[in-house]
Amino acid sequence: MKRKALALLSGGLDSTLAVKVMLEQGIEVEALNFTSPFCTCTGKNAGCKSEAVRVAEEFGIPIKVVNKGIEYLEVVRNPKHGYGKAINPCIDCRIFLLRKAKEYMVESGADFVITGEVLGQRPMSQRRDTLRVIERESGLEGLLLRPLSAKHFTPTVPENEGWVDRAKLLAIQGRSRKDQMELAEELDVKNYPCPAGGCMLTEVSFAPKVKDVFDHSDELNMRDFRLLKLARHFRLGKRTKLLVGRNEAENNALTAQMHPGEATVRWLDGSSPLGVVMGEISPEILEIAGKIVLRYTKAENGMSCTVKVNRSDSEELLSVTNTYSEPEIEQFRV
Repeated sequence: MKRKALALLSGGLDSTLAVKVMLEQGIEVEALNFTSPFCTCTGKNAGCKSEAVRVAEEFGIPIKVVNKGIEYLEVVRNPKHGYGKAINPCIDCRIFLLRKAKEYMVESGADFVITGEVLGQRPMSQRRDTLRVIERESGLEGLLLRPLSAKHFTPTVPENEGWVDRAKLLAIQGRSRKDQMELAEELDVKNYPCPAGGCMLTEVSFAPKVKDVFDHSDELNMRDFRLLKLARHFRLGKRTKLLVGRNEAENNALTAQMHPGEATVRWLDGSSPLGVVMGEISPEILEIAGKIVLRYTKAENGMSCTVKVNRSDSEELLSVTNTYSEPEIEQFRV
């Protein structure tokens, strides 16, 4: 009887190799890819989702793409196992993904789950002790196979039952990708754009932006987190943010993401970045937003400027003086 594996496939080198190793053993594979607003693993024109889809198509295997959604954001906000150096709940994230994989096993008809995890590669989630915790709390004890590091672990059910040949599995460990790259050459795996993967939650400079959303949101929504990759962010009030585009592409992206009731702010008399005010809006808030936007224009210091404010149902002109200094701007910056 031919056995089937459900693979967590990011499109990066490690998960791609794990799939290839299984296919070389004649195992049927279906891929599961999770998307997130925090992914940094992007090629020139496509992100991880597209890379995972590309790999699946190249290998001729089916793939299901799943958005992690609000449930995942709650995991990020309150991780049982805590954060790494930034706001990265790596252990809880892996448990979350593998629990979802376990749920999908029934629908897909898979016998076990595989991942591209490598012992010792990541300091928080790929230590021996944490890999064990992840396996146990995901409910996949015995059914979680890590082909690239399998020989460092106790044999799993697929190995003990003879579904896979343990002798053909790997014993890779550590942070170097040298062994993976050699294996890729051996298995004729090419065009892997993101060998190490990436998550913005691991970036210390990004953490305050995420924390700001958590601290000022009664209900979480995906848009707030998608916008964290765009523009300059300023907190104007407990329920009010200003986003200022850094170029035309960001201006256009901000406009496309706007909701009814939100407002754009722009200097009327010269080319300037676009400011978008989101949340509770008052005349005082609009004046502050106008002053911040003017700091990123060629308006002279102390100059009185006309600022155009557009909402979905109205338009108004405000007179705003360009008086903010850099320290005054910084008190609002997220």
